[in-house]
Amino acid sequence: MKKFPWLHVLLFLLTFLSTLVVGVEHAGINILTIFEHPANILRGFPFSITLLVILLSHEFSHYYFSRRHHVEATLPYFIPAPTLFGTLGAFIKMKSPITTKNALMDIGSSGPIAGFIVSIVATIIGLSLSTVIPVVKQPGLIIFGDSLLFTALSKLILGVIPADQDILLHPIALAGWIGFFVTSMNLLPIGQLDGGHIAYALLGNRHHLLSKVLIVVLVLLGVLVFEGWIVWAVLLVILGIRHPAIMEPYIQLDRRRTIAGIASLVIFIITFIPVPFTIL
Repeated sequence: MKKFPWLHVLLFLLTFLSTLVVGVEHAGINILTIFEHPANILRGFPFSITLLVILLSHEFSHYYFSRRHHVEATLPYFIPAPTLFGTLGAFIKMKSPITTKNALMDIGSSGPIAGFIVSIVATIIGLSLSTVIPVVKQPGLIIFGDSLLFTALSKLILGVIPADQDILLHPIALAGWIGFFVTSMNLLPIGQLDGGHIAYALLGNRHHLLSKVLIVVLVLLGVLVFEGWIVWAVLLVILGIRHPAIMEPYIQLDRRRTIAGIASLVIFIITFIPVPFTIL
């Protein structure tokens, strides 16, 4: 008899609360006023629910394909955190080896692709609810960077934004932005990230050399454009950049899985943000 997944449920509820608090703050409401006006907590729901749906679609796609390929995997572990986003994401743990490159590609690419699709829907809805305002530069203001895709969707929905104006993102649009950001971070072809699984399925043992090269690239990006990339590079080195071998490496990728790998590379390119955010 299986035990009830108390830890998974607890972490999910805590992540819901932490993203709800962030959603309230992003809606322009001081969270300390909630006790005086409890109904204001509802203002945090659009951000929290949208972001959780994106993360759930990502992780349960991994989980579904893990089970489909008879790989033992846990339910998602959500990570609540008092950060700008209210969470550090979620992950599943695979407890048994992966047999073939096709299985590895299915498991690795399914999460980013699913999360990407939901993020597109959220971004389109959110941008249609966003407003264009005059640029007001003040200390502590957070300016979010743009990926190629987010820029294109912004121009399509809101038109060309004059230099002296900017977009005040609706909370749903912000959740979509985070979805793109999380997708691109996961698709870095390093170690055992989703992109690492995909790269290993495509390149085999050459993936290890690619991981080393990209760690250097991340450090250079950290020195030149955004210091956070250095932190991410160090964390990836600590977690390990070598991908574990699969059980049946002689079985080659079929055409459909190769296309999924190429599609994932395209998604990475159009969602990657060299400078995710700037604090004035």
